[in-house]
Amino acid sequence: MNSASIWAFLKLLRGTILQITSISECLGSLKNLACKKPPSFALKAKVTQWANIRHILRIVLFTHGCLFVVFSSSGYSTLCSGRFVNPITDICWSCLFPISIGPVKVNTGGRQDTPNPHQIPCFCPRPPLPTPIPGIPIGFWEPARLLDVTRIPFCMVSMGGLQLGQSTVGYGVHGSSGERRTQNSFYQVHWYIYPVIYWLELLTDFLCLEQQSFDVGYITELDPLWNEDELSFILNPEAILFGNPLAQAACSADCAAASLDFPLDTLFWCNGCQGSLYPFTGNIAAHNGGVQASLLMVGRIMAKLHRELLLWGTSGTTNREICQKYPMPIIKKSQYKTQMTYPRPTTQGPTACNPLGRTEVFWGVGREFPYKGEDFGYLIWRKRNCCAL
Repeated sequence: MNSASIWAFLKLLRGTILQITSISECLGSLKNLACKKPPSFALKAKVTQWANIRHILRIVLFTHGCLFVVFSSSGYSTLCSGRFVNPITDICWSCLFPISIGPVKVNTGGRQDTPNPHQIPCFCPRPPLPTPIPGIPIGFWEPARLLDVTRIPFCMVSMGGLQLGQSTVGYGVHGSSGERRTQNSFYQVHWYIYPVIYWLELLTDFLCLEQQSFDVGYITELDPLWNEDELSFILNPEAILFGNPLAQAACSADCAAASLDFPLDTLFWCNGCQGSLYPFTGNIAAHNGGVQASLLMVGRIMAKLHRELLLWGTSGTTNREICQKYPMPIIKKSQYKTQMTYPRPTTQGPTACNPLGRTEVFWGVGREFPYKGEDFGYLIWRKRNCCAL
């Protein structure tokens, strides 16, 4: 029942109650000018019956009115769910490892790592001094960003399920199309700046840490390129080269590499086992589950932000790569790992944080469920190589 039907029904009830009220008041009052004769016993029983009916109808009217107010004012807000990330219980702190100092790894933690610089010392300029200053090359994995993948526009999953503004009806859900009933979906993504190590002061006096405050860095609801595949062609015109079976078949090699170690950075159009990184939109043509779709959205938004030069390179082995961040218009997939924080955080085991493109088969079971388990939150770990001066 829509709002127009509810409103018409309420008006009809109101008119009926007003008529019943006038009749009962007339019948129940001996001094009323419209009722000259004293009421008989049957008339008194009739008045009691009308009073009971009036009481019941008032209850029905009040109940329907409350339901109308709730549903018309809240809209989709009751569907928006989420939770603030608890830095103690919702973050896999062992994903910080391995930590390397030059060629020596202090602690691997049983987790995989990318190459680190071996030369000691490293030399980097430090303004205002014109000459390079020697330092020690450091490598570690830094929890730097939070990310929402949601079906509901302006639903801030990682901010406790806060609903900003009015959602668009039917925009963000998944459905099916075509003769083979191919599942498709659309998601919105929110990108948060989240330098949690710096806040908690876990590593004090460490110049390599990003010193920022919490902020909402990017929301796709305000980006028209995220909604239309044709418009996104402005950012990724090379997508036309990879929309063929041969290019997509190469993604199977990326899937295998990411599942065993790290993804192949040369196959930059692939997101491993989740599908293709192109186009840079929220449209998914092959939806195989919420976890798979959300991981694909994670890869796409990071590739898009790299293309827009909002994300830069933070890892490498040369002096240029470790002295400061550098432009990276094509994403280096091996620079990132992802960890689910909502609806069920992955905080333990070898699959707690995974490179882009790694299969979700071994850890994704039970991570998606109806109502409060259809939107997702992720913590982005990025590799940080720097020269500690």
